[in-house]
Amino acid sequence: MTDTPRRAEEAHNNAFQQRLTNSLKQRESVHQRRMRRCVDAINTTECFVDGQRCLSFATNDYLGLTRHPAVVAAYAEVAAIQAGAGASGLIAGRTPHHARLEAAIADFEGTESALLFPSGFAANFGTLTSLIGKQDTVFSERENHASLIDGCRASTGKVFIYSRTELDQLQNSIAQSRNDCDAVFIVTDTVFSMDGTLADLTQICDIADRFNATLIVDEAHGTGVFGASGRGVCELQKVDHRVAVRIGTLSKAVGGLGGFVAGSRVLCEWLWNSARSQFFSTALPPAVCAAATTALRIITQEPERRRTLAARAQFARQLLHEFGLEMIFAPLDSPIIAILIGDDDRAMRVSSQMMANGFFIPAIRPPSVASGTARLRMSLCSDHTEDQIRSAVYQLREVVRNAGG
Repeated sequence: MTDTPRRAEEAHNNAFQQRLTNSLKQRESVHQRRMRRCVDAINTTECFVDGQRCLSFATNDYLGLTRHPAVVAAYAEVAAIQAGAGASGLIAGRTPHHARLEAAIADFEGTESALLFPSGFAANFGTLTSLIGKQDTVFSERENHASLIDGCRASTGKVFIYSRTELDQLQNSIAQSRNDCDAVFIVTDTVFSMDGTLADLTQICDIADRFNATLIVDEAHGTGVFGASGRGVCELQKVDHRVAVRIGTLSKAVGGLGGFVAGSRVLCEWLWNSARSQFFSTALPPAVCAAATTALRIITQEPERRRTLAARAQFARQLLHEFGLEMIFAPLDSPIIAILIGDDDRAMRVSSQMMANGFFIPAIRPPSVASGTARLRMSLCSDHTEDQIRSAVYQLREVVRNAGG
């Protein structure tokens, strides 16, 4: 390469790097630059964050199953023989462990069938892009998870946004557009991960029935946590039989990795043949499937974990209320607690000071939440003790007071 082309290449690369640097600085100026950190878990409630020992309120391990001896043993037994699946499920990656897990999920969910995906994001994205066609219309809740938002946007259908607090408007919007499309889909999280609130699935099902629409729900933060059997908000609100497409994850209360869709046999067969994020991805490691199968059994056999989690959530909310800390309203037994701070910089300062004091409670700010609603997201585990929760809330009260307005 001569000097002239080399200099041109270097100039282009320098310009590209500078563009990225400027973009990062811009994010930093508005307190939206995320930094990588290393978190080393000690147990289900304690960890080291970049070397700092902390009591953790940051994970989605709601039932403490990531370290359950039976779950770990099931994983280790299979991992000792095989590390990865070696291929997509469509080709050669669907082992007996995958088949058993899909059967276990279908049994747990009370559906005809279930289909595994490599992640919850892949399950949402692949399902929505596979089901929603160019002559269809989809209504997506404003604060849905990014994977649902991206799946709706990537589909070929026409996308409308609605708010769960204005379901009358959703009904009116569907009425106005129903005759202009082949099919209507309503897409919602059941538990909204940034504040712990629940969707009103009963009313949404009524709207769906009225207009012959298909409801697609993501039970990511509901599975294992809500409902008499732990099947989520669909079970809690007694609408299991009214929801055609239930999407879930194995990475939160189940304690592992992966996503799934539960529903009819024909639904799962269609997704097996059409969901690109499923059949163009290497299948989950077999050991992960074995661990998840065991975790589902524990969720069914040990309902006391769910009851303890609900009690801990109620205890934490009561303390926060007594200390005058503002929370975003959510059910008392929701393990996701959003402590409203408002200002982005103040939220970061409060979180950083809590970390310095030995408590890991992450700050959530835009674009994850709306501007002006920065918050601390306190996520509880059934293994948290009342003493641990009390010490965290006491400390938080002092830090918030000292952080100023």
